[in-house]
Amino acid sequence: MNKSDLIDAMAEHAGITKAAAKKALECALIEIEGALQKGNRVSLVGFGSWSVTRRAAREGRNPQTGKTIKIKAKNVVKFKAGSDLSSAVN
Repeated sequence: MNKSDLIDAMAEHAGITKAAAKKALECALIEIEGALQKGNRVSLVGFGSWSVTRRAAREGRNPQTGKTIKIKAKNVVKFKAGSDLSSAVN
């Protein structure tokens, strides 16, 4: 399912226009992104939670040449599925 498919499904399920569903989805994604940029955790009970963690700088290896390379430290987004979502897919 891609973003367009999700918008279509939301519109049909909620009985709203595709434009309204698109706006609602985009607003939700903007708010989630904003919270993560501030370092906050976003939790949707039963569905899952997103959080930001810091990945330390480390050394890696170029698979083509075998040379050691330096990988910079960076923030990464992690998602942990909630119990309801986990149950639904298993």
